[in-house]
Amino acid sequence: MKPEEGRERKEDLRTRTKHFALKIIHLCSLLSKNNHVQIIGNQLLRSGTSVGANYREACRARSNPDFISKIGIVIQKDELIAIFTTIVKKAKLNNEKK
Repeated sequence: MKPEEGRERKEDLRTRTKHFALKIIHLCSLLSKNNHVQIIGNQLLRSGTSVGANYREACRARSNPDFISKIGIVIQKDELIAIFTTIVKKAKLNNEKK
C-alpha cells in the first residue's frame, strides 16, 4: 500500500467513526426514559462514542504492539455496541415511531 493510500484510509475511518458516534447519540436520544432503558442507553452511548476516540488514540501509537493493543480496545467496544444495539432492537426500547 502506498503511504498516501494509508493516510486516506486512516482519514476515511476517522470520518466514519465520527459519523457512527453521531448516529449512536441520535439512537440514544430516541430511547425510552425508563430507568432500566437509560442504563442500557448509557452503556451504548459510552461504547459508541469511544470507538472513534480509541481509534484516534491507536493512530498515535508509538509502536506496532501499542497499536495492536489500542486497536484491540476498539474491537472490544465494537462488540459491546453490537450487543447493546441488539438488545435495543429485540426489546423494542426506542420511542421512534414504527
